[in-house]
Amino acid sequence: MARHEFRMPTLGADMEAGTLVAWNVKPGDAVKRGQVVAVVETQKGAIDVEIWQDGTVEKLVVEPGQKVPVGAVLATLIAEGEPTAPHAPEQPAAAVAPPPAAARAQPAAVTARAKISPAARKLAQELGVDPATLAPSSADGVISRADVEHAAQAAKAVTQPKAADWQSQMRKAIAAAMAKSKREIPHYYLGTEIEMTRALAWLERENAQRPVAGRLLYAVLLVKAVALALKDAPELNGFWSEGAFQPGPGIHIGMAIAMRGGGLVAPAIHDTDSKSLAQLMDDLRDLITRVRGGRLKSSEMADPTITLTNLGELGVETVYGVIYPPQVALVGFGKISDRPRAENGVVTCRRVVSATLAADHRASDGHRGALFLAAVDRLLRDPEKLR
Repeated sequence: MARHEFRMPTLGADMEAGTLVAWNVKPGDAVKRGQVVAVVETQKGAIDVEIWQDGTVEKLVVEPGQKVPVGAVLATLIAEGEPTAPHAPEQPAAAVAPPPAAARAQPAAVTARAKISPAARKLAQELGVDPATLAPSSADGVISRADVEHAAQAAKAVTQPKAADWQSQMRKAIAAAMAKSKREIPHYYLGTEIEMTRALAWLERENAQRPVAGRLLYAVLLVKAVALALKDAPELNGFWSEGAFQPGPGIHIGMAIAMRGGGLVAPAIHDTDSKSLAQLMDDLRDLITRVRGGRLKSSEMADPTITLTNLGELGVETVYGVIYPPQVALVGFGKISDRPRAENGVVTCRRVVSATLAADHRASDGHRGALFLAAVDRLLRDPEKLR
């Protein structure tokens, strides 16, 4: 019988472990690749964790409330098409009422009409546990006091820390990742100013034809230009792993987005190069909403092949980024400024943006990085090609 191990994924270079908040499946459930099967709490919030194989859940190895290191087995699956063995009804890793940060998750392994003993019901009221979110652990199908106590303890274990503690933990995690980056990655930096007058005029005309809800932000032009330019410099799109460059499976641009209460995440917009500007705008709007609401998916946190940060709206002229390992490049944009430019002997005022590249010298060199920035410049000067 072919089995797969479902392990705690890495949700960023700054993650060493996560706390399992809730299961959305139980033994015997069929699952499909990409299905959200669990919620994991990290220093950057609660993340919906997706499964990466089709199959049937055989066993839930970890109980809600447990802190689990990256790479540890969370559950085992039986490969799709294989016969499944009968499983015992008792499941200690069954439902737990999720904490507020993960309230969006479905209750784990809930039995819709499970019976509950009077003593257990009374205890649930005292401890603030909703019986509807519980599943019995005994063969008779009756929720016991032990089930209630277990759920209360698990919920307590994953209660959100105070805001100050949470921010402190996040800063420590980010500090560790960035220190590792500067210590291990031989960065090189390149920068240029890109003329944006034509692109901004095109964007204004384009938005005039769109309904208000469908208008494009200037940022999506940057995203699409970077994605297309990576086709000319594929060695900037991927990972440094096991002493060698590993090309990315696609162009998945990680967008640096500020979180409510402080901190930063850079979830991925997948297959950025193949999407229209309208699709990218929808994706970006959706990502920002879910970052602020704490509703990200594990694939969005694990998949970025390069990071883009745009600090122009904060008044920053130039961004000199630190690469987010194991990625090998980061692209930064500053604010749009008016600059004098000489054209055909005549000085005019033009609108320009500072673009920078931080890249890993093990994977590429300055010549290739320069070709990449030149491609970004060329694309933004001809915005029709970004559609």
